[in-house]
Amino acid sequence: MDATFPAVAEPLNGPVCRDLASIARRHGSALVVGVVETSDEPGRAYNTLVAFGPDGDRLAFYRKIHLFDAQGFGESTFIKPGPSTAPVVFEHGGVRFGLMTCYDLRFPELARSLADTGAQVLLVCSSWVPGEHKTEQWLALNAARATENSVYVAGVCQAPPMSVGRSVLVDPRGLVGLEPCVRVVEVSPETVERVRVSFPMFRQRRL
Repeated sequence: MDATFPAVAEPLNGPVCRDLASIARRHGSALVVGVVETSDEPGRAYNTLVAFGPDGDRLAFYRKIHLFDAQGFGESTFIKPGPSTAPVVFEHGGVRFGLMTCYDLRFPELARSLADTGAQVLLVCSSWVPGEHKTEQWLALNAARATENSVYVAGVCQAPPMSVGRSVLVDPRGLVGLEPCVRVVEVSPETVERVRVSFPMFRQRRL
């Protein structure tokens, strides 16, 4: 986290996002990337996830709502929380994806709202600040959000020294596979539905 973020911020139609759209189009692949987006408040930007389709069109964007004002850090000093708490979900390849960012992992109600909106896979981009037991916490929280919502969670984390530097794919049963970025990983909506039949938590919940 760096107070210079607002100085490098760009709008979602700026050069960085245009280049990202071009990359998605060139490779014929969907792309989800974290960017620093300008806001209407001087000195503060949005921490934003943007999803592009294989044709380069923007599928969705999510502005982080939970800011990391903890452990001596003050993200809210230079990042503005997203103005909307509505869950952001998009569809690609017959799968519904939900977007979360970093500290959001510690707020289970966001993951549940994404699942309620139909997300089958949660994409979580992080810059998880290192420290005692922080890697274990990051892995545990990814697994918890997957298990309690019967969804896949695909988490990536920026490399050290700024953060723990890992990637993970957790399936709806809570089974953890590390480093999915080095291979092709298949996610199955049918697995999501099968697990939800075995554990019908969405029907059974009381709150």
